[in-house]
Amino acid sequence: MPKRLINKIKSIVKASRAPKRLKAVIIHADKHSFDPNSASPGAIKVVNTLTDAGYEAYLVGGCVRDGLLGLTPKDFDVSTNAHPEEIKALFNRNCRLIGRRFRLAHIRFGREVIEVATFRGHHSTSSDKQQSSTSDHGMLLRDNVFGSLDEDAIRRDFTANALYYRPKDNAIIDYVNGFEDIKNRHLRIIGDPKVRYQEDPVRMIRAIRFSAKLGFQLSPESEAPIKEQSELLGLIPAARLFDEVQKLFMAGVAVTVWERLLHYDLAQWLFPLSVPNKNLHPGANAMITQAMINTDERIASGKSVTPAFFYAVMLWGPLQVNWHQLQKDGIPPVPALQQAAQRVLQQQAQRTTIPKRFVATIREIWELQPRLTRRHIKRAQQLIEHPRFRAAYDLLLLREAAGESDTNLGEWWTEFQHADATTQQALAADHSQPKKKRRPRRRRPAKSQPQ
Repeated sequence: MPKRLINKIKSIVKASRAPKRLKAVIIHADKHSFDPNSASPGAIKVVNTLTDAGYEAYLVGGCVRDGLLGLTPKDFDVSTNAHPEEIKALFNRNCRLIGRRFRLAHIRFGREVIEVATFRGHHSTSSDKQQSSTSDHGMLLRDNVFGSLDEDAIRRDFTANALYYRPKDNAIIDYVNGFEDIKNRHLRIIGDPKVRYQEDPVRMIRAIRFSAKLGFQLSPESEAPIKEQSELLGLIPAARLFDEVQKLFMAGVAVTVWERLLHYDLAQWLFPLSVPNKNLHPGANAMITQAMINTDERIASGKSVTPAFFYAVMLWGPLQVNWHQLQKDGIPPVPALQQAAQRVLQQQAQRTTIPKRFVATIREIWELQPRLTRRHIKRAQQLIEHPRFRAAYDLLLLREAAGESDTNLGEWWTEFQHADATTQQALAADHSQPKKKRRPRRRRPAKSQPQ
């Protein structure tokens, strides 16, 4: 068979697999509320550099969505028809190519990183397993099939995240009715929800995060398969899930997020030891709820939240159960606490990998809890100088608020750490243990000297 005919047949087969081409809706500057001044100068520079070099390039995703909602855009992504190596050639030292599953370019301007992705094509049109492959469960393992702008739009997750901003004329390009969905505050997954969740189960977590963070209503068809497919999260690498958990609970809507994760049976795949039917230590679930409230309040007031403290609270109940059991088995309290911490952290790491720097802090927060019960003046003064004292003190207050302890120990530490030296001495004296009287030593009879 002639080679030309073979190529023609291949192109016909490829075209038959490809999805129907979409028509763009152009929303001009006078019809939308995106403020060009809210865009990162670095991101605009990337777009302009690419377009000046003859490529297509647009701002895309969350920065466009947030701008339309009147929120301050934070992360700026760029989508282009330039391939990763071509992007690298344009930006040279500022650019680093990352990722195997999705090939991306990171372009750095000082501390800011602009993520640049090549337009994605439909993976079903590629027969090259080096560029596109899926698991037996339908999950995308590799997806470096490049395509056109309209193909890229339908490969994105939600319609609200599939809008493209063109700086040269301040126009927004919409292929999936995302502009109307944003106006109506609807969150809708693009394509068949069941298939899209199979391709990347993390999209279920993103559905929870975006609907909670933006106050959007998740569309019925996007919501329906989540419970039934929640177990697919078990296929996601633990390291990736740690990053997703950070985004979930550090967005200022932790209370709502936790409620929805429990409702859709997703929580058990992120915190298997912390869900209510497993976390049976008294007060542990109340602690988690209060920690979520406190986290949201801190973020709303512009304060930072450390992942270590968050995990220390989430795993406190399982730690206590293990600690008490090990002591029942005859292991002394301190080694038992250390072994319990090791066991619980290893079990949690099977679902979300916790970086070593956070693991060390979590352990310190836990190990300081017994030390907080000792109110001797010198020990107390040393303890408030400990770098993890504040986090340990906050955990103590949570424990008392949840009814785990009614010793008013938290109130004592609140007063002690703000008191002057004299008052500290008096506070410690009120709780000092009486010293045990030593028994007088029996004197041995003196040896008789030889005559």
